[in-house]
Amino acid sequence: MFPHLPGSDSDAFKGISVFLGLLISLGSSSAISNAIAGVVISYMRPFQVGDWIKSGEITGIVIEKNALVTRLKTINNEDITIPNSSILSGATMNFTSIGKEKGLALNVHIKVRYDYSDNLVEELLIEAALMTNGISPHPHPYIFQLSLDERNALYELNAYTFHPENMYFIKSDLVKNIQSTFRQANVEIF
Repeated sequence: MFPHLPGSDSDAFKGISVFLGLLISLGSSSAISNAIAGVVISYMRPFQVGDWIKSGEITGIVIEKNALVTRLKTINNEDITIPNSSILSGATMNFTSIGKEKGLALNVHIKVRYDYSDNLVEELLIEAALMTNGISPHPHPYIFQLSLDERNALYELNAYTFHPENMYFIKSDLVKNIQSTFRQANVEIF
């Protein structure tokens, strides 16, 4: 088609067409990379619409996947658009894919003074976990002792849920139950 355009033989026309071609190709490089990433994501299937994922610092439920972008809705009802090239170039955490079948481990960190025995602290943490709606008794909750400070020990409670779509609410209830259980046992949390 180019040779049939009027004035295509002139040097000015050739120069302008090269300039416009460069502008379009350089300006569309991010769009092209997003489109290619969209195709790769479609075949890799790291997540589906309705999955809870974390990409970079953003955690939300996938509400749309298209060729150029992925849209997430956060727990605060924010609609966030992420370019597919950003998703493909970074790590993406999918809470839903395995969480519904094998469970998602929710964890809470607490510091407790050395005045209280390890066994008491672990019993209270497991008791609080098991009384939380949405926490499964199987696999059983477990505790790691992560560090020893001058006055406190740092514990991590890990408890499984098979409802990753409610992970924020379940974790909130878990924290409330830990606070309540420790208060009833007169064990101070730091």
